[in-house]
Amino acid sequence: MAIKIFIDQGHNPQGINAGAEGFGLREQDITYNVGMYLSNLLEEDSRFEVKTSRNSPNQVLGTSNSTSLAERVNAANNWPADYFISIHVNANTNPSINGSEVYVYQEYTQSYYMGEHVLNAVVAQVGTKDNGVRVRPSLYVLRKTNMPAILVELAYITNSSDAEKLRNNQYQFALGIYNGILSYFGF
Repeated sequence: MAIKIFIDQGHNPQGINAGAEGFGLREQDITYNVGMYLSNLLEEDSRFEVKTSRNSPNQVLGTSNSTSLAERVNAANNWPADYFISIHVNANTNPSINGSEVYVYQEYTQSYYMGEHVLNAVVAQVGTKDNGVRVRPSLYVLRKTNMPAILVELAYITNSSDAEKLRNNQYQFALGIYNGILSYFGF
């Protein structure tokens, strides 16, 4: 039986729940593209079944930040997915802050272990700095999902070196996440 993975491409294309911006890039465009690349990689692998939160680059989920997040979580819970992966890019007022990190609800859980595998593989694939797996129980998509969930912060859109990777290496970020998933399952 296929492992069901729900890919949440963080943020909406504009307006409600739109993402961070930097160096002419928009978070919601990057997360959409990386999510679709990841979806394609998983769909080509018969061990997985996949659904995405946004099925077109212009799709808007919800009418507010809270309903946008709820719509994503409800889609995963109602499917029901076996694992939830939310894709984001980070931002900071300090432009020297850079790197990749993964957020989870709690330490030493299946989410945490999957997060370690995914982070290690992204860093190896793209060459970002490893900022570790971090516990963030306040994040809605980690708190409200009924399955192991991770939130991947690919890199910092506000750092010039990371932004260049986010612009030019979107497929490699997806491949890193995919390789991390394979590593987590021991494939």
